[in-house]
Amino acid sequence: MAAPGAAAALPFPLPAGCAAPYGIMAAPGAAAAAALVQYVVLRGDLARPPRSWPLGAVVAQGCHAALAAAHAHRQHPDTRAYLESGGAMRTVVLEAPDEAALTALAETLKQHSIDHHVWTEQPENVATCLALRPYPKDQVHRHLKKFKLLK
Repeated sequence: MAAPGAAAALPFPLPAGCAAPYGIMAAPGAAAAAALVQYVVLRGDLARPPRSWPLGAVVAQGCHAALAAAHAHRQHPDTRAYLESGGAMRTVVLEAPDEAALTALAETLKQHSIDHHVWTEQPENVATCLALRPYPKDQVHRHLKKFKLLK
């Protein structure tokens, strides 16, 4: 076990100049930082009739939104720690019933200054997914609790 305040041994080398990921730190408070999660909210109606998008197309929307949110906020310490955590990344995929619910969520997040990205599929110009940058769960969960896990 590492000394208090020291980083534990990593299973992979870090690039020069990178700090150890939050989830690997042995310092007090590391457990709270390890709770970083990226929430992705996909429209469930895309996969059901009448739209009936293929599963791969729906999954791609979530990937696009998650990457766009992480890229837009890549300098934020939570995003950096999340991306540096490698296989310890935690992502929660939720379902919005339709575009109206997704748009309402985006407005709520904007009102509370919560960093996020709405993915709009082109050329259809349809909002399909929303992703938050990685956050500690306790900072954003209350805005997302009405959405169920995507099934």
